[in-house]
Order: sequence, then structure tokens, then C-alpha cells
Amino acid sequence: MTRAAPAKTKTVAYDVAEQLRTPEEMAAYLDAWLTDAPDDAAGIARALGDIARAKGMTQVARDAGLSRESLYKALSENGNPSLATVLKVAKALGVRLHAQVA
Repeated sequence: MTRAAPAKTKTVAYDVAEQLRTPEEMAAYLDAWLTDAPDDAAGIARALGDIARAKGMTQVARDAGLSRESLYKALSENGNPSLATVLKVAKALGVRLHAQVA
């Protein structure tokens, strides 16, 4: 008896930006990062980048008063955006960062 070769599974890259469809989903995603990984500045910046990609980088860059290239760079895996940039992007995305007692 011969065994059939296992079927090959095709994988595709997962892009969280494709799952962020509503402002509520976007805000919940950012809030999860701020709650679960508050010390991970790079992760939070990437989360902002994911939301920006979901909304459209060109429009977010325009609304934030930044070039699209600088926005991609700031919110990339190796980016290190200033607080001023984070605040501009958050405003352009329609989300607020807020503080609470730890």
C-alpha cells in the first residue's frame, strides 16, 4: 500500500491592516498595544503604522502634515518617531492617547 503525499499548504503573509476596517477596531487595536505592551515604543509605533496603512498612508500623511515617505520611515519596524510625530499621526487617525493610573 502506498501512501499519498501530504497536500501542500499554501500560506500567505498576514497583514493586520486588512483586518482594521472601522474606527472602533482601529482604536481597540491601538488600545491593546498601549495596555499589553506599554513599554514597547517600537510596537506601538508599528501599531500606528498598521492603522495608517488601513486608512491609507497618503491621506494620513497629508492630514498629519508629513510626507508619505517620512511617515513610512517613522512608523516602520526600525523607526523611532518623536512624540510630536506620534501625536500628529494619532490626530490624523482620529484616535486619542490617554493616561490612567498604572
